[in-house]
Amino acid sequence: MKNFTLGLNIVLAVAVAVLFYLHFSSPSGNAVSLVGGTKAVPTGNFRIAYFETDSVQSQFGYFKEIVGELQVKDQANAKILGDMKSTFATRYQELQKVASALSQSELAAKQQELMQMEKAFQGKEKMMTDEMQDEQFRKMQDVKKKIEDYLKEYNKDKGYAFIFSSSADLMYLKDSSYNITPDVVKGLNALYKKKK
Repeated sequence: MKNFTLGLNIVLAVAVAVLFYLHFSSPSGNAVSLVGGTKAVPTGNFRIAYFETDSVQSQFGYFKEIVGELQVKDQANAKILGDMKSTFATRYQELQKVASALSQSELAAKQQELMQMEKAFQGKEKMMTDEMQDEQFRKMQDVKKKIEDYLKEYNKDKGYAFIFSSSADLMYLKDSSYNITPDVVKGLNALYKKKK
């Protein structure tokens, strides 16, 4: 989740840097021409707003619900893997106790059984980890889409050129008068309640 948010914030920061460069390096004309001169970006005042990512994560009901579901699944997976590990440890200890009384072929069979158990554990662990990562990615994409959709609707009458997600390691200066976090959280939660 942190990698996803960090990646998104890096992309946004690069976009801001490019736009600021284009804005402030242009001659005093009315527009900055972009790639191939096909589109002009107006110069002058444009509005930028931001919202605090951690506030949305801690206050948006749908996000909290998704995180809760993922935690429950992660705990269930941990229990299954813990039980498998415990069964393996018990069998291993049992084999240690009786190993001297077993024939060479019996010992080899028991060792083979333990190796199969260990292989099954590793396979199950990998499968569960892959499934969790896939589910987490899909659900976080869904949360991101809900936020993007809400911001498009929110911005119809606000007129912001950009709305950024604020991250402490990417934002060095922010004027709190451009902070729209309360609006974003309130609006997202209102939309989420309507759809429930």
